[in-house]
Amino acid sequence: MKTYRALAALLAYPEAALIEALPEIRPQAPAEVLRLVKELEAEDLFVSQERYVSLFDRSRALSLHLFEHVHGESRDRGQAMVDLQAAYLARGMQVVAHELPDYLPAFLEFLSLLPPGEAQGFLKETASILRALGDRLAERGSGYAGVFAALLRLAGEPGLTRAPRERLDLGEDVLALDKAWMDPEVTFGPQPGVAPVRLYRNGVPQ
Repeated sequence: MKTYRALAALLAYPEAALIEALPEIRPQAPAEVLRLVKELEAEDLFVSQERYVSLFDRSRALSLHLFEHVHGESRDRGQAMVDLQAAYLARGMQVVAHELPDYLPAFLEFLSLLPPGEAQGFLKETASILRALGDRLAERGSGYAGVFAALLRLAGEPGLTRAPRERLDLGEDVLALDKAWMDPEVTFGPQPGVAPVRLYRNGVPQ
């Protein structure tokens, strides 16, 4: 379950604390993400932060909020959030932060606290979203694509359909990416969170 936490950390906004923790994360990280780990180790923190924002915060097509890719801004998204929060609470866990519960790093933290089989079942339900995000990142040549390849493998699902390209410049127009990747709605099953996210089990911080 440490693998889920390692992947959650790598998908969070890169802070100095993350860079300092990379030597501890590396042994727990799947082979697919070693490229990203090396990039974070070698790159200036400010550049890593700018790259992260340009990918995940300025592009709806790469949003790390899972339900964004299923419900958009529809009313159904609100109900999905309620259902996901109920799934957390039913297992004695709660997301405590200003973020929404469908934020992928928080969802992975949630999975890290579940039995392996149950965690994989939840992850399988997100496979279509994970593959779409991973393919878009691979098309941009981003090392973050490896996180999604690793998640698909952990879910026991087919991997990415696009081979990684050479990484694009930081100034690449993200709006063009959104336009190029307007996908049809994907299905998502039992509803599954920004850093920092804290999870509680029976009122105890994890």
